Amino acid sequence: MSEKLTTAPAPWRAHLLESTTDIRRVLERVKRVAVIGIKPAAVGGPAYYVPERMQQTDYEIVPVPVYYPDIREILGEPVHRSLGSVTPPVDMVQLFRRPNDVALHLDEILAHAPRVVWMQLGIRHDHVSQRLAEAGIDVIQDRCVTVELDRMGRPARG
Repeated sequence: MSEKLTTAPAPWRAHLLESTTDIRRVLERVKRVAVIGIKPAAVGGPAYYVPERMQQTDYEIVPVPVYYPDIREILGEPVHRSLGSVTPPVDMVQLFRRPNDVALHLDEILAHAPRVVWMQLGIRHDHVSQRLAEAGIDVIQDRCVTVELDRMGRPARG
């Protein structure tokens, strides 16, 4: 008689969040968010208006632009050039980077050890996501924070 072997999913997979319930839970519990790849208002686009909306919905935004070396402030907050200079630590790191550039931030994200890493809509990197999840960090990929806030009925304050 042969025994059937079953393989349980790897425990780190529980940190790859996809359900609406999990995403809602994340947005309800995080308060301080470092935004890597944020852009200044003059440049605009999602890398500006999504963090702006988050700030208007009572999240504390910590700008970490990749470019714009002369910019000292975005959304009224002082700019940081890396997560290493951010104190106290943030609850979530939000990435506005091309998928091919996401891995460039892996080491600094692991060193900072946020509870959550959120890759904005159109951004997905499965290897980085696995490494983060193996470290116990929750990961959301290819989702828009603004869309999720709208689903939750969380309007920006007036």
